[in-house]
Amino acid sequence: MTTHLDVPRLAAGDRFLLRPWETGDLPLVQEASADAYIPLITTVPSPYSREAGEAFVRRQWERASTGTGYPFVIVRTEDRCPVGAIGLWLRDAHEGRASLGYWTAGSARGQGAAAAALRAVASWGLADLGIPRLQLCVEPWNTASARTAEAAGFHREGLLRSWQPVDGRRRDMLMYSLLSTDLP
Repeated sequence: MTTHLDVPRLAAGDRFLLRPWETGDLPLVQEASADAYIPLITTVPSPYSREAGEAFVRRQWERASTGTGYPFVIVRTEDRCPVGAIGLWLRDAHEGRASLGYWTAGSARGQGAAAAALRAVASWGLADLGIPRLQLCVEPWNTASARTAEAAGFHREGLLRSWQPVDGRRRDMLMYSLLSTDLP
C-alpha cells in the first residue's frame, strides 16, 4: 500500500520558504538544466525542453503521491522567486533513516538558501516526522555544499569510495549525518 504524502509549506529562516513544486517553476528547472553539474547528479533534464521540464515537475509530484519523499522548491520570500530545490527521501525510512539532497540555481548561490532550507527540512524531519537519522552525500570537491551541511548541524562521517555513478564514472562521496539526539 502506498502512502500519499502531503508536502507542507515550511519557513526556512526569515528569507526563504519551502513549498511543493508547481508548473510555474519551469524557469527554475530551465536554469538548473543549463548548470554544468546539477543534471549529472539529479533528475533535472538536460538539455531542457518544456516537455522535459514538465515531466520533471510531474516526477516531483509522483514522489509525494507514491510516498517516496518530500520534494520542495526553495523560494525567496521577498519576491517569491524560486531559487532551488531540496528533498527528503524516505527509501530507507523503515531502517530509521532518510536522505536529503539539495541544489540552488547558479543565480541564487551565496544567498544562504540551501543552508536555510536544509536546517528547516532537517529539523522538521527529525522532530515532526520522528526520523532518527538524516544523511546526505557531498562530492569531496564541493566545499560550498560541505559548508552548507556543516552550517545546518550535519557531522561528517567519512568518505564513501566509489559510491555513486556520476557522468558514467563511480565517484567518491563524503557522508554527513544528523541524528535526532543532536537536536537541542
